[in-house]
Amino acid sequence: MKLSLSLASLLATGLISSAALAQGTATAAAPAASTASTAAAPAGPAKVAIIMFQAAVSQTNEGKRDLEEVEKKYQPKQAQLKAQSDEIDALKKQLQTQSATLTDVDRAQKLKLIDDKEKSLQRAGEDAQNDFQQEAQQTFAGVAQKFYGTLQAYAQQNGYTLVLDAGQQQSPVLYTNQGNDITEAVIAAYNQKSGIAAPPPSAPTPTGTTPARRAPAAH
Repeated sequence: MKLSLSLASLLATGLISSAALAQGTATAAAPAASTASTAAAPAGPAKVAIIMFQAAVSQTNEGKRDLEEVEKKYQPKQAQLKAQSDEIDALKKQLQTQSATLTDVDRAQKLKLIDDKEKSLQRAGEDAQNDFQQEAQQTFAGVAQKFYGTLQAYAQQNGYTLVLDAGQQQSPVLYTNQGNDITEAVIAAYNQKSGIAAPPPSAPTPTGTTPARRAPAAH
């Protein structure tokens, strides 16, 4: 049984949704933003920029630090689930080895034991995955809301009339040049504003405990 308690898997599958988070923060800020943009609307053609919103939030120093802390918090649970999975595999191998010498009653008892342990592991894995996903989403949302404020200020200061999220699966962006991508610039502005230093590189994951990664969602 493979379990996925990994931030990377949540980001890849879109379980942490930048579109929903960005929409929520944008809605909350809409009245003020609308007033400001109306008062300071520049003359001439629209100036459009793009940003990889979800990736940008995750790449800020604060985002990296906070999301890594969530992953570290769940590493003991990951190890516990792996130990349970290894125990089940050992019981299955033992049953296969002893199968010829077991009575029907003994075989049935061992099969029931394995089945009970598999069901218990399945429930524990689902509970852990749900808890991890919820905490990761809440952590991401907290940083995303503040990041949106920096994005809004950057766009206004640099005369952008529209910023599109190119990281969404249903993104309307079909082509842009690098000069229109403000992702790195806004990350730098956010890091400077937050004053949070880049977290140190994570220690290598011990062999055999690497979380299973889900395939990226289709675009």
